[in-house]
Amino acid sequence: MAQTKYLLSEDRIPTSWYNVAADLQTPPPPPLHPGTLQPAGPEDLAPLFPMGLIAQEVSTERLIEIPDEVREIYRLWRPTPLIRARRWEKALGTPAKIYFKYEGSSPAGSHKVNSSVPQAWYNKQEGITKLTTETGAGQWGSALSMACSMFGMECLVYMVKVSYFQKPYRRSMMRLFGANVIPSPSDTTDAGRHILSQDPDSPGTLGIAISEAVEVAAKNDDTHYALGSVLNHVVLHQTVIGQEAIEQMELVGSYPDYVVGCVGGGTNFGGIAMPFVGQNIKYGKKTRIIAVEPAACPSMTKGVYAYDFGDTAKMTPLLKMHTLGHDFVPAGIHAGGLRYHGMSPLVSHVYDQGLIEARAVMQNDVFGAAVSFARAEAIVPAPESSHALAAVVELAEECKQSGDEKTILFNLSGHGHFDMAAYDNYLDGKLEDYAYPEEKIKESMKNLPKI
Repeated sequence: MAQTKYLLSEDRIPTSWYNVAADLQTPPPPPLHPGTLQPAGPEDLAPLFPMGLIAQEVSTERLIEIPDEVREIYRLWRPTPLIRARRWEKALGTPAKIYFKYEGSSPAGSHKVNSSVPQAWYNKQEGITKLTTETGAGQWGSALSMACSMFGMECLVYMVKVSYFQKPYRRSMMRLFGANVIPSPSDTTDAGRHILSQDPDSPGTLGIAISEAVEVAAKNDDTHYALGSVLNHVVLHQTVIGQEAIEQMELVGSYPDYVVGCVGGGTNFGGIAMPFVGQNIKYGKKTRIIAVEPAACPSMTKGVYAYDFGDTAKMTPLLKMHTLGHDFVPAGIHAGGLRYHGMSPLVSHVYDQGLIEARAVMQNDVFGAAVSFARAEAIVPAPESSHALAAVVELAEECKQSGDEKTILFNLSGHGHFDMAAYDNYLDGKLEDYAYPEEKIKESMKNLPKI
């Protein structure tokens, strides 16, 4: 274990979160205040976040200790299993060895609880009694609802409208944990009413839902905003995935040639990828690390690396990220958790530095890979997670053609038990592939902030 330099306790759960920024030659660009366009300071973020999380957002420390109470709750599902997909390997006819880290074993069914619990905990320490947030497919809303119930806090969730109706049982889970769930855009906020005045039938976007949640938090002193993806502190919390995976791969006497994860806002991918990025930097490992996004929302493969707002109403700080433009409205694909216009600034930065790769895949290829995996391994993957599966199928085929016995590791970030309508549509031949048109992306780029 001397080589990894990650600290796992006797129960095999990391004792610290890993911050890749400490090992990068070039530091990530800072967020900017939307009014002054100067680097945003702690006081600028304080209306939305507790100081404990703000400190993590700007930290350059390599390891940040996980509070004992948070680790105690982590023990409900961590460490998550590392599984070799032997039956899927056989079904694909590949010589590759395929492993997956299964985050769907958590109480809320996805990786999101790795961050919702510490976010709720840090807010509770500052006396905050209510958290607002947005959710796309519902995994983050479910995770934050669960965390708030554990700490006796109220939770208000703005759920992207198209997903609100596509995935009713995600909504049910949030309500079960005590959350108030509102389809976005809604008439409960100025931001929502503005969108509805322009498009009464708007399907909603994560950017719009963020605007609504941020507005509520900014107007109430007892309320903070919690974000399930994108920001540095969320990536940080998710690195428990990659740290555990490194040790688990060592226990089976192997190490990945490829690490693969789906990306929307970037944090489940960052969670498994950043510890391996650190291994590549510090120890000269040669692992290829691949982010996989939907062709319908291709922020990394077709967007630009620029400062942009994180929300549609332009209330958030400006973030340097790969973006399709803050007013981008993606198609209503079933991978609702990946329908975001921007990419995590930290993921964007390591991509810009050439430390990771990116691919975009079509919706039918995604579900084809998911069905193949489910029939072989008896686990139903979430549509979002299945983007990683589609890339693994491509890599497995490359190994089949070359005869190379490569080792592939991917993050299965959540289960798809509440996504069966999407699977029905695929099995009935009703899913349509959609690649976002270049002309619409160019049109959206015209509205980027002039920095």
